Amino acid sequence: MALVPCQVLRVAILLSYCSILCNYKAIEMPSHQTYGGSWKFLTFIDLVIQAVFFGICVLTDLSSLLTRGSGNQEQERQLKKLISLRDWMLAVLAFPVGVFVVAVFWIIYAYDREMIYPKLLDNFIPGWLNHGMHTTVLPFILIEMRTSHHAYPSRSSGLAAICAFSVGYILWVCWVHHVTGMWVYPFLEHIGPGARIIFFGSTTILMNFLYLLGEVLNSYIWDTQR
Repeated sequence: MALVPCQVLRVAILLSYCSILCNYKAIEMPSHQTYGGSWKFLTFIDLVIQAVFFGICVLTDLSSLLTRGSGNQEQERQLKKLISLRDWMLAVLAFPVGVFVVAVFWIIYAYDREMIYPKLLDNFIPGWLNHGMHTTVLPFILIEMRTSHHAYPSRSSGLAAICAFSVGYILWVCWVHHVTGMWVYPFLEHIGPGARIIFFGSTTILMNFLYLLGEVLNSYIWDTQR
């Protein structure tokens, strides 16, 4: 028997994301007042994705509890739709985007933090909030993957969806630069157009790889033959 029921874990994780989002939005940083606001940062988009995902998880748990033993076919059909949405969000958005944010942020941070998280931000963002945005995302999503089986969509549709998300965000970043003349991330200012194309292409490939990694990890955890 688990020390903490997975339903309780999901509620706790959801509340933690709500707290992180509220504290982040309460910070009066200059970048929040410019074009695109917080929505130009992948970290913020990822926090919203994680909060919505765990919100759906909690809603699924509540619906499962309410429909248990009721025999109502309509309620069971709606529950199956919620479960399908939950599984799709984990496969296509929550896992690959969450792992991408954690991995890329800390790799660039270790190389040169000024390229992605200048020391100036320490005056606005406390350390615990930084880790809430860029560290705890990974263990939270791994806990969810371990506590519940998630049915992945077909590989072609899943890869198409994560590609659409990646390309959409890249176009959004380019549009912000077109409007403001500034790149969302400082390191993009220091590389040429060719290097940016290579970087954007590499990030899209990495997103696809992370989707496949999530699929393999989910299958490994829930392999009924082991």
